[in-house]
Amino acid sequence: MTGSPRLVARSDGFEVVDNDADQRYEARLDGELAGWIRYRPLDGWIVLVHTESLPAFAGRGVAARLVAAALDDIRARALFVTPACPYVAAYIHRHPAYGDLVVGVRGPRSRGSGRSASDPA
Repeated sequence: MTGSPRLVARSDGFEVVDNDADQRYEARLDGELAGWIRYRPLDGWIVLVHTESLPAFAGRGVAARLVAAALDDIRARALFVTPACPYVAAYIHRHPAYGDLVVGVRGPRSRGSGRSASDPA
C-alpha cells in the first residue's frame, strides 16, 4: 500500500510520518527533514534497518524521538519489530517497555509468548 506519507506523531514543531513509498519513517522539525529510519516490511513485523539524523539537527533529540514514534506506531498497528539498526536496538534496551515488540527474523510470535511462531512448543 503506497500513497502519501501517513502522520504518525506531531508535537512542538516535531512531526513523524510513515513514508511507505520510500519504506522509511521520516522526522521533520519545523517543516524540514531532520532524519529517518529505513525499514523493510515483512509479514507481521517490520525490520528497522538504519537510523539517520542530519548533522544540522544534532543534539536536538531527533533520533530518539523518531525511534519512539516509530515504535509507538508499530505497536498501534499490532506489528512486531526486528531492530537491525544498532541505534534502535540500543534504544529498546534503554526503554524496556518496547521489549515486547521485538522478534527475530524467524517470524512473528504471539505477544507475550517469548518465542517466535516457528519455535517448537
